Amino acid sequence: MILSRSLLLLLLGGSASFASSLAVYQDQTIYTTMPKENYIGFAQGIKAKCEGNAVPLSTLSSCPEGKRLCKLLSTVKNSEQELRVVQSNIKVLNQLISLPKPTSFDAANFIETAKQVGEEQAKLSQKEAMLNKEVMIKQRDFQKQAPTRQALQTVKTCKKALELTIPRGYIFFSTNYEADIEEKEITVIQNLSIVNRSGIDIETDRAMFYYRSAHQYVNPLHFNPWIVSKYVPVPKRVYKSKKMMNGKEVMLDMAMMAEESVAGSQQPTAPVASYEDAREYKIKNLTLPSTGVPLDVQVLQWKVPLECEVRAYPYANSKAFHVCSFKPKFQIDSNKWKIKEGEKVINENATGEYYHGKYYLYTTVEEDIKILRKPIVQKERETGIFGGTARKKDGFVLTLTNKSDRSKTLTLVDRIPASTTDEIKVKLLSINSDKKIDYKMLKNGKIEMKIILGANETKKIEVLFEISYDKELKINY
Repeated sequence: MILSRSLLLLLLGGSASFASSLAVYQDQTIYTTMPKENYIGFAQGIKAKCEGNAVPLSTLSSCPEGKRLCKLLSTVKNSEQELRVVQSNIKVLNQLISLPKPTSFDAANFIETAKQVGEEQAKLSQKEAMLNKEVMIKQRDFQKQAPTRQALQTVKTCKKALELTIPRGYIFFSTNYEADIEEKEITVIQNLSIVNRSGIDIETDRAMFYYRSAHQYVNPLHFNPWIVSKYVPVPKRVYKSKKMMNGKEVMLDMAMMAEESVAGSQQPTAPVASYEDAREYKIKNLTLPSTGVPLDVQVLQWKVPLECEVRAYPYANSKAFHVCSFKPKFQIDSNKWKIKEGEKVINENATGEYYHGKYYLYTTVEEDIKILRKPIVQKERETGIFGGTARKKDGFVLTLTNKSDRSKTLTLVDRIPASTTDEIKVKLLSINSDKKIDYKMLKNGKIEMKIILGANETKKIEVLFEISYDKELKINY
């Protein structure tokens, strides 16, 4: 049969248009490529398929010279061989020294020989130490890049697409974020950090990275009616001592227990279903050699309006801190950040979180503000009983100090006790300071104050509250 020219071109073009691909999941990696040879790499625990059929793998007796990892392994082996030669020379020299001494000898000649032997021993010892260190460094370098020193190949040549399944941990990725903060705007840069230590140097037209497992199991779930029925009290069982039972009663009781156990096991168990958000990233024309060194690739860059302030929670922490909030354009996958202001690095390990519909970025500690929180001493507390109600006054004093030569504005959040029962009532009595404090009393005892501290100013704030409750009650807070 003679193929038409157009059909022949179509068949030839089909193989040329094949696109290699890489799919990295949390539990495995799938690499599909058009192989030019049987050599795969220094991989371990991988599975290979050609056109959907399993392909057996074998170790190579000799590694192809042109491959990067083969060259690296060759340098490791050369250094190991050089070390073995030096160690062998040391052994031979030590054997020569241990030979029986001649009965008569020339003293001058013996001294000269001993001197030469000593110098040679010192040289060999120094060279051995140097080579030991060199071999260790090269071995570790290779181990970071490949899990084994045995190169793998396919037993049969695959002329179609070869699919390699690589176990978890050999190729992995993470996301990291950088924030460039201006006065009222933030520039967010999201990077993928990809590490390949599979022993396979990868070149692919398209790489996909998934924040989910390739293998997921969801328990079958069907509607189960919620039954309401007439209550029937369960009669209490009378248990007899085993000693008082005869053999027949014991067997009958055990049979009943077994029947109840089986009946109980037939009850439907609570269904369990898991779902991970399918966050995924795509990179075209990716070259990913198996070096064990992270490869950082920028994924996104975007800008949004930003609001920043200094906040403090004296009841939990004596330090104030800077926090910025914004509404992200894209979902944020990691809460670890690098914060910059232009070229200046503010924090290499900042933390962020989603909270109340916004994303909050905790940038730095405000070192210039010192906060001290002390309860009002016991003798200043007043407790009175009016009728059957006890009223107890309590509070605390906040001392804020600005050590800077510039004024500081902060939002201070503190609290008074919050009651969860009508039997105990709490009310704020006063917030006192030399100057009027701008504050809001919010739910659950939360107090939010706006404070302005002048340069080198110290401000004291007294917070008083009252708890009323039945005099027969004992309270704790």
